[in-house]
Amino acid sequence: MHDDIVTAVDSSMPDLLEDLASLVRIPSVSAAGYDPGEVRRSAHAVAELLGDAGCTGVRLLEIEGSHPAVYAELEGPADAPTVLLYAHHDVQPSGPREEWRHEPFEPTVVDGRMYGRGAADDKGGLTVHLGAIRVLRDDPPVNLKVFVEGEEEVGSHHLEDFLDTYGDLLRADVVVVTDSGNVSLGVPTLTTSLRGMVKCHVELRTLGDAVHSGVYGGAVPDALMAMSRLLASLHDDAGEVAIEGLHTADLPIHEMEHAELLAGAGAVPGVELIGSGPVSSRVWAKPAISILALDAPRVANAINQIVPVASAVVSMRIPPGQRADDALQALIDHLETNTPWGARVTVTPQGTGEAFHLDSSGEAYDAFRTAFEEAYGTELASIGIGGSIPFVAGYSALHPQAAILITGVGDPASRWHGPDESQDLGELRRGIIGEAIALRLLGAG
Repeated sequence: MHDDIVTAVDSSMPDLLEDLASLVRIPSVSAAGYDPGEVRRSAHAVAELLGDAGCTGVRLLEIEGSHPAVYAELEGPADAPTVLLYAHHDVQPSGPREEWRHEPFEPTVVDGRMYGRGAADDKGGLTVHLGAIRVLRDDPPVNLKVFVEGEEEVGSHHLEDFLDTYGDLLRADVVVVTDSGNVSLGVPTLTTSLRGMVKCHVELRTLGDAVHSGVYGGAVPDALMAMSRLLASLHDDAGEVAIEGLHTADLPIHEMEHAELLAGAGAVPGVELIGSGPVSSRVWAKPAISILALDAPRVANAINQIVPVASAVVSMRIPPGQRADDALQALIDHLETNTPWGARVTVTPQGTGEAFHLDSSGEAYDAFRTAFEEAYGTELASIGIGGSIPFVAGYSALHPQAAILITGVGDPASRWHGPDESQDLGELRRGIIGEAIALRLLGAG
């Protein structure tokens, strides 16, 4: 047992919770149209926290046109392995304020959960690293490097440039990514597969300008109707993705109840799941398409005219084994082929990220299994997730010898990317204890 680590984490928790709260207060939204100065302010705050935790070599890593990342080190024994700790400090936009019960960027603790944008994704994950460093800093069992990205939530647009520039600096034997979650509250979980992502902007035009709906309606197609038919063609009647050339990955099946998934998503009564087969296969092993945005006249501003142009953002998650470029081309081909009534469609790619399947064997995985089961007091689960972490595939291509572990302290109630995002504080504590024990076990060989 590692009672000294448990004691040290418990004594550090008040300060760590205040640190997490201070990070949540910074609206570090990396999406276009938001103040990039807030992301930079967040980077400086992270750098200060890492320095206060005992790290050296703390600095911002910059690439022209990107949001800054943060780097730090903590030197251990010369013959010990090097472990890179990854998290990201940027967050999603909060969305409509009226959908939140609390202020999105004012952390609020209710019933053992901290509410606020980024509390779970991924400033909670960053706090795990901070806690483990503070506990181990006087006698670090391994050599630690820390990389905290600043644009993960926008698809890590400059990741290739970061790895080209700083790849040698980030070289490590083991990489710990705390940007996932546990399959359920109190169950330690390692993520072993990630879906990739492709995204594109679709513009559909039927007319040069709007025209009178009474004069031309019934003969001239409007762009909104054409766009609706085009987007509907992306799925069949059962909700399966209807694009040719995509495949389903052969991944282990994790039993997941329909009701559990619907409840976690906050579905309104009567909503049914789409697709077919085991639920875990639908969200881990199959392609999935979501319409993220639709530009059209606002209902309040509607007048009697045929709308000439409509735009949408289409996002597709792809399973391991599916190349992102091939999936993107298949999506583009489908959209261009299925555009109705001779409308003009323009598809502009907005980025890709490769899917990834991790090897869950070896010394690093054994250490984390042992450590997490001690910290949580129950058996560890291994799962896939439907989300994407572009850093994982990019880093693995550059340093294929590194063992990569994906952990996290969120749970199905955390509502990543949604209103009322939250982090369970007991889960945060257990995650810090687990990571600190795992790093000690790795150092002991």
